[in-house]
Amino acid sequence: MRIQEVRALADTDLYREAEETQRELFNLRLRLATQRAKNSHELREARRKLARIQTILRERNLSGDSVGSA
Repeated sequence: MRIQEVRALADTDLYREAEETQRELFNLRLRLATQRAKNSHELREARRKLARIQTILRERNLSGDSVGSA
C-alpha cells in the first residue's frame, strides 16, 4: 500500500487496516518461528505498512484533521 493510498483512507478505515496489519505481523512472526514462512520479506513489508498507517494517523491527530471520521 502506497502512501497516497493510505492518505486517501478515512480514519475508521485506517484504524481497521492497522488492526489487520498487526494481526498479519503476529501471524508472520509465528510462521517464521515455526519455519513455515516461505518469504521472510513479507514481515518487512507488513512492518512498513503499519508504520505508514500510524504515521498518517499521528499527522492527522497533531493537525486536528480527521478525514471521514464523522
